[in-house]
Amino acid sequence: MVSAKSIFLVSGILIGTIALFGINGNIDTWVQNHFFNLQTHEWIIVRGERPWLDFILYDGIKKLLIFMYSILLISLLIAYKNKWIKHYRREIIILVLSGIFVPMTIVTLKTITNVPCPRDWQMYGGEYPHIGVFDSYPADFCQKSKIRCWPAGHASFGFSLLALIVIARTRQQRYTALVISLSIAWSMGWYKILKGDHFLSHTIIAMVMGWLIILLIVRRVDRYFPQENEAMRLKLDEKVNQ
Repeated sequence: MVSAKSIFLVSGILIGTIALFGINGNIDTWVQNHFFNLQTHEWIIVRGERPWLDFILYDGIKKLLIFMYSILLISLLIAYKNKWIKHYRREIIILVLSGIFVPMTIVTLKTITNVPCPRDWQMYGGEYPHIGVFDSYPADFCQKSKIRCWPAGHASFGFSLLALIVIARTRQQRYTALVISLSIAWSMGWYKILKGDHFLSHTIIAMVMGWLIILLIVRRVDRYFPQENEAMRLKLDEKVNQ
């Protein structure tokens, strides 16, 4: 069961992270300057230059995650009487809900915040002024339509995999889940950062926000599926594996 203390702690970290990068935007700019060539006016990853990389780290990985979550959801709905599904029902529900609500919440937030991406900034060849999440647009700036860039929506699909940590049953499994989920999510995140689609803070905030959403999901799910003690868990595992 996720404690209220854990929820408040992660909430505090999220607020602190947003405040840190929101007040001091120079951190993001300093990091991003390393990925932009002032002579060629290009990012390290040029849009459309490496289709195979775009497929692996954008379309491919996102479609794979959506497919995985869809299979889990369908299995939960159709094969709910299956012994394996019944045994891991709580874990499957947590994974599916995380796969839905982590990206959905963050992508929805992007439509509201109206924060430009690095490539949209005038200093990087775009049309937008230096605007952070706490800033207002200059009175003389004419914005034709809202822009969506904060926080990082693409990487949020990867950060939904952090749910693997909370459903893991041993320390080794939790460590493996941590490495796998962060490796996938940050590969997706750095891909967008190196293209000028996001600042580093956009991805860090998406990570912390995703973890908070997962903790809230686990806390709610565990009210309906109380966790058995470890001895019972091991006993059930033995039966399922027979």
